[in-house]
Amino acid sequence: MSDNLNIFSPEAGSGIEIPLSDERVAAGFPSPADDYASLKLDLNRELIKNPASTFYARVSGLSMVDEGINEGDLLVIDKSLEPRDGSLAVCYVDGEFTLKRFERHSEYGLLIPANKDFHPIKVTAENDFIIWGIVTYIIKKV
Repeated sequence: MSDNLNIFSPEAGSGIEIPLSDERVAAGFPSPADDYASLKLDLNRELIKNPASTFYARVSGLSMVDEGINEGDLLVIDKSLEPRDGSLAVCYVDGEFTLKRFERHSEYGLLIPANKDFHPIKVTAENDFIIWGIVTYIIKKV
C-alpha cells in the first residue's frame, strides 16, 4: 500500500487560546482593525467535535497528492463518524493503515488514491478490513 500513518491521540485539556481577529481576511490590504483582535480561538475546541473518538495522524506517502494531501500533513480523524461514499477515510487493510477515498459497491469496496501512479485497492470479504476513521480536517504547513 506504500502509505504509512503515524496515529496519536490529542492531549485533552491542552488548549492554547490564540487571538482571533473578528475581521475577515481580505486578499488585499490589511485592515487596521487587526491590531484590536479581541476574540480567542482554541484549535482543540474548533477541530475536535468528539474528543473520545478523535485522533491525529501524520501523512507518509504520496498516494493522495492530487488532492493536495502531502507528506507530513496532519490529519484530524473522527472514529465516530459513519463513512459515506466518497469519504476521505483512514482504513486498516490486511495489517496496514492507508488514507484513501472510500467507494462502496454492492459486493466490494474500493479505496481510491489521488495519484495516477497508484491503483485503487479492491476490498472484499477476504480482506482484513475496517474503516478506522473519517478525516474531518487536514492541517498543512505552507
